[in-house]
Amino acid sequence: MTLTPQQIRTAAWVGIAVAVWLVLSLLAPVLMPFLLAGVLAYALHPAVERLHARRVPRWLGAGVALTLLMLVMLAVLLLIVPVITKQVPLLKEQVPVLLDKLNEWLVPVLGRFGVELQVDVALVRGWLQKLITGHEGELLDGLLSSLRSGGSALMAVAGNLVLAPIVAYYLLLDWANLVERAKGLIPPRWREAVQGFLDETDEVLGQYLRGQLLVMGVLAVFYTVGLALVGLKLALPIGVFTGLAVFIPYLGFGLGLVMALLAAVLQFQAVLGVALVGIVYAVGQVVESMVVTPRLLGERIGLHPIAVIFGLMAFGHLLGFVGVLIALPASAVLLVGIRRLKTRYLNSALYLDGGATAATAVRPEAKEPHA
Repeated sequence: MTLTPQQIRTAAWVGIAVAVWLVLSLLAPVLMPFLLAGVLAYALHPAVERLHARRVPRWLGAGVALTLLMLVMLAVLLLIVPVITKQVPLLKEQVPVLLDKLNEWLVPVLGRFGVELQVDVALVRGWLQKLITGHEGELLDGLLSSLRSGGSALMAVAGNLVLAPIVAYYLLLDWANLVERAKGLIPPRWREAVQGFLDETDEVLGQYLRGQLLVMGVLAVFYTVGLALVGLKLALPIGVFTGLAVFIPYLGFGLGLVMALLAAVLQFQAVLGVALVGIVYAVGQVVESMVVTPRLLGERIGLHPIAVIFGLMAFGHLLGFVGVLIALPASAVLLVGIRRLKTRYLNSALYLDGGATAATAVRPEAKEPHA
């Protein structure tokens, strides 16, 4: 059987795609720091270009941008690590006191209905004792074992924390040349279409980054003010952390909620105070999911609020936690492709001929009553 030139080209592109997919699958653990570096370079590139336009050397601008990013991340850690280290040891002593008060209120109420139920405070105290102070040896042994074996998880963490910023720095230094070289690999007959797609994608992703920063700022203010109104002393660090951590969907909110509840348990030692903190986070989650993210982020990238919710659920189901992280930017890129496919479809013979056929088929029926 003789293949046509079109079939040969199609088979060649399919073979290239399969080969690239196999290479990426085999080198996925090694490529992760480089992928993270690419994301950092893409996000920081506009800032470096603005500094370069003001006659700041590119090497200095790249260093300043990366340094500021690292300082922001360090500030978040310094903001929240002291809260955790101070409160977790106190949890062992304060939770049983709260549970005793809960029993004093719960047992009489349930007794009116003939139900004998109460929390086993001694059991909870023993469980907390074991959880907080009983696993240091196991953790140390596990850490030493990982250091001896040089496990992939440890290498991944080291690569992401050390290698990624270094690679991002060099990418920022030569970003324009790298982009031009990549465009040079595109066949000339496709360059105009690909360039248009890339320009539109770049605009959408820029809107996503700006929208995400706006969402983080709004939620940081909301949680800080909400926790302050219920009287939580650590409202500022916990509220700011929760707002900034929503960049990681679900996990950021969960960490902020746990820390806020711990702080409420230690400060109020009453069910009402803990419940008020829980209400603040419940309202915050509803506002974020139904109003803030769809309106401030979804509208900026052109996604309907329902599409934002569907994208989070779909990518999370397909790719797990990583899918949740990339759901909105990936949905934005898909949106660009869908827009272009829709335009091609509306201008295609399939759509236009079908519309003409439907029109001719409807026209006689419309005239029948007048005949």
